[in-house]
Amino acid sequence: MAELKLSPKGLAFLRCRARCEFLEGTTYAGKTTLALLKFVLRCAASSRKLHILSGLDLGTIEKNIINKELGVLEDFGPLAEYRPAGKGEHSAPHILLHTSDGARVIYVLGYDNKARWKKALGGQYGCVYIDEINIADMEYVREAAMRSDYLLATLNPDDPRKAVYAEYINHARPLPEWAHDTPAPLLAQLAKPARSGWVHWFFGFGDNAALTPEKRRRIIEAAPAGTQLYRSKILGLRGRSEGLVFHLPDHCRVPCAALRRQMEDGGLRFTRFACGVDTSYSQNTEDTFAFVFDGFTADRRKITLAAEVHSNRQRAAQGREPLAPSDIPALLEDFLERQRAAWGFGRKVFIDSADQATLTECRKYKRREGSLYDFVPAWKRLPVLDRIRLESGWLAHGRHLFAEEACTPLLEELERYSWEETGRPEDGNDHCINAEQYAWMAYLEQIG
Repeated sequence: MAELKLSPKGLAFLRCRARCEFLEGTTYAGKTTLALLKFVLRCAASSRKLHILSGLDLGTIEKNIINKELGVLEDFGPLAEYRPAGKGEHSAPHILLHTSDGARVIYVLGYDNKARWKKALGGQYGCVYIDEINIADMEYVREAAMRSDYLLATLNPDDPRKAVYAEYINHARPLPEWAHDTPAPLLAQLAKPARSGWVHWFFGFGDNAALTPEKRRRIIEAAPAGTQLYRSKILGLRGRSEGLVFHLPDHCRVPCAALRRQMEDGGLRFTRFACGVDTSYSQNTEDTFAFVFDGFTADRRKITLAAEVHSNRQRAAQGREPLAPSDIPALLEDFLERQRAAWGFGRKVFIDSADQATLTECRKYKRREGSLYDFVPAWKRLPVLDRIRLESGWLAHGRHLFAEEACTPLLEELERYSWEETGRPEDGNDHCINAEQYAWMAYLEQIG
């Protein structure tokens, strides 16, 4: 019998008492093993007799949940009796769980079989477990969640547009002591109104106490960096199956301190700086205001030196006044002055030409307050696919670098920006990307 090893987060999960819990994360994080153990324990502690264990189909549940190493039968031995053909008054497949307080019946349902689960979901249940809820039939998820006292679900990173995220997962929050373990892009997506007792858990490689360093190394090496497989399985981030638009090689990220040393040593000389601005005033979406500052070097490289974002949605959630066009000039001036002090002076500021309100406010600010900067409409005649082609080439050949610590919002977008099924890049996860493109498009002949 395999030995169950628990990490501190695994122990915290087992001890947590919540109404709904969702386990998301990387491959080989031990999510299913932990979830099954807690689910059966919650069933045993429940005052209700009937519970539900569900997955894609009966065969998958038997292989990956009931009969697997550290599965239900191995964990609970003679206390758990699996009846695949049903027995007595319970004709559906089920697990009979023997407890000191009487038996519990755990129905085993595949959400692929609508006729069977519709027949089963006729009453109220104590605990409901949904394996890989991200691929489950949404009608089943809604019915099962409504009829349970306790809902526990595992999920693999998937298309963030799926209804299950908006209706369920993104209403949950990590416990405060574990929030720092949740990747920032994923944490930002947990933005639907919080529901009391709904907890989100992110499990990564480090949370699987049984995973050896050698096994972890082999897993990571098997997934090519920059692919959707790497993003979902190794980073545990959501994304679309069509794949990421950009591949970020390791050499493209350079610490700010290293760039400054190169400037001091004379090995790095900037000939021009520019800033791009993209805006969104919506309080109902995750769209952001984005300021991005680029430097162009004597040896024809483009180095993105800083990126800053603001979100009206986050401001509203914090009870703060949303930003209006008249608020942008002062924020932008502050950003530009910080970059001038850190890197150099970039006079041209390219603002999305579709946002005439922000352009007008910035020009009014320059007339009234005085400013070193020229606020001009972004030159946008280069088609989006051509922008991607150019940037992909620069990245591949080391002509596009990022000052790593200062460009976090942009790098996070680049690690999410995906292709649509239509073959076009998505209309989202791109505000920093757009701002950065506005900064360089007028100077593309100086790059690479």
